Amino acid sequence: MARRYEQLKPEHIAFIEQQKLFFVGTAANDGTVNVSPKGWDSLRVLSENRIAWLNITGSGNETAAHLAQNQRMTMMFCAFDGNPKILRLYGKAVAAHPRDEQWDELSQLFEPHASARQYVDFRIDLAQTSCGFGVPFYNFAEERDNMDRWLASRGDEGIEEYWREKNQVSLDGLPTHILDED
Repeated sequence: MARRYEQLKPEHIAFIEQQKLFFVGTAANDGTVNVSPKGWDSLRVLSENRIAWLNITGSGNETAAHLAQNQRMTMMFCAFDGNPKILRLYGKAVAAHPRDEQWDELSQLFEPHASARQYVDFRIDLAQTSCGFGVPFYNFAEERDNMDRWLASRGDEGIEEYWREKNQVSLDGLPTHILDED
């Protein structure tokens, strides 16, 4: 049975901090809805109504493009081991780029990462838990090292070139603002 909360409870925060994987959903006013899996040590609970996460380089940049137009975002956490549970968080988010005032505050929460392209500052309006009975068991084996190897092969200039080629517009042609100047 689903339950709703106006803010995260201590047990929700503990559950979030145990997860190795979470999902982020965004959509612009029109066009493609995006759901992205996120991992690594890329998430921080800042308060009962605020989460920050590090958005590293990927094959697209849908989240930043969507948030520039429409700040709605949903985050979902699933228990893949232990007791079944799903936690969904609904609210509004902004993507902070290196040129933005928030960048310095948010970047201090994480280890430096060569492929950091945005930090997402998420304000929670609603938290909802549900049973998760249909979510299968999965075991975490280890983090992948593909990103580290890819970064080492590209270097800083190669990463920026990749952003220029692959991360400037969304699937629907919306700007991501990744390389905008002030």
